[in-house]
Amino acid sequence: MRQDNVKIIIWGLGAMGKGMAEMLLAKKGIEIVGVAGRGDKLGKSMFEFLDKTNPYDHDIVIGTPEEVITEKAADVVLLCTDSYTRTAFDRIKFILEQKINVISTAEEMAYPQAQEPELAKEMDRIAKTNGVSVLGTGINPGLIMDLLVVCLTGACESVDSVEAKRVNNLSPFGPVVMHEQGVGITMAEFEERSKTGTLAGHVGFSESVNMIADALGWKLSEPVSQSMTPIISKVDRKAPYAEVKAGNMAGVDMRGQGKVDGEVKISMIHPQQVEPQLEGVNTGDYINIKGVPDINMAITPEVPGGIGTIAMCVNMIPHIINAKPGLRTMLDLPVPRAMMGDIRELIEVE
Repeated sequence: MRQDNVKIIIWGLGAMGKGMAEMLLAKKGIEIVGVAGRGDKLGKSMFEFLDKTNPYDHDIVIGTPEEVITEKAADVVLLCTDSYTRTAFDRIKFILEQKINVISTAEEMAYPQAQEPELAKEMDRIAKTNGVSVLGTGINPGLIMDLLVVCLTGACESVDSVEAKRVNNLSPFGPVVMHEQGVGITMAEFEERSKTGTLAGHVGFSESVNMIADALGWKLSEPVSQSMTPIISKVDRKAPYAEVKAGNMAGVDMRGQGKVDGEVKISMIHPQQVEPQLEGVNTGDYINIKGVPDINMAITPEVPGGIGTIAMCVNMIPHIINAKPGLRTMLDLPVPRAMMGDIRELIEVE
């Protein structure tokens, strides 16, 4: 068993980074050795920011990335700052060049070769050069609408088509996600942002569809298609990072498709909004596989997105440390599982 604690740095103390810090403080054999932040968080104690008792014999002061992330200062950096591979790339490159493994919450990083193949190759090269690994994961993409689908097909002789549907509550997520989903904006703003391409909606359909297709050996005959329909609230809603007035958007209903030889083989259905229960919407995760045999899975209510993303990133820490150097995806690594024991026992000591 490894003798010293597994060392973690968190870059970004928004909703997800804060949750990861709190989860890590409750685990055995692992410790936070640094936190990188910005703005008014700089110079503050992480424990005061979290309103948590300090279990260490020293304080953790929030610093700049350059101050905190130095060569081999940690085993893994949890990067909680972006949604897109292109915007996360420079940060990931910086971490890898410090010879530290990376787990990113950026949705596109779950399968970056889907939309950024050249950047994916470059990240793989940089990681291998420095003897470390990089992984993007989360609840979705990362598990519910892709890896879990792939796992269930393992019980099939053949697969004709797959459908993944996630009806979820956006409320646990931070301001970046709220902006991407258009939570709280008017219909006029929706129309304008749709025209200008500044309303992202769900980020990750291309990654999930390509992950499933590659796992099953299907070759997509055209780029992944997707559509977005606004979900208009009939009541006022309030979430930790957003407010919605009646008549404005509570979220978006996203649809995506992957075609093989012109035929739809992979379907994605993903309506997501803040506080859906206020209008009687029940959340859930559903996977329907047509094949031999047919497989139908339902999880109700949904696997919570906030807790799920936090847990996926933290629970993959041992696997990315043990991984071969390079760019890795959830298809490459052991299945995620909760870490309830001493994390040091999960690290392969050379």
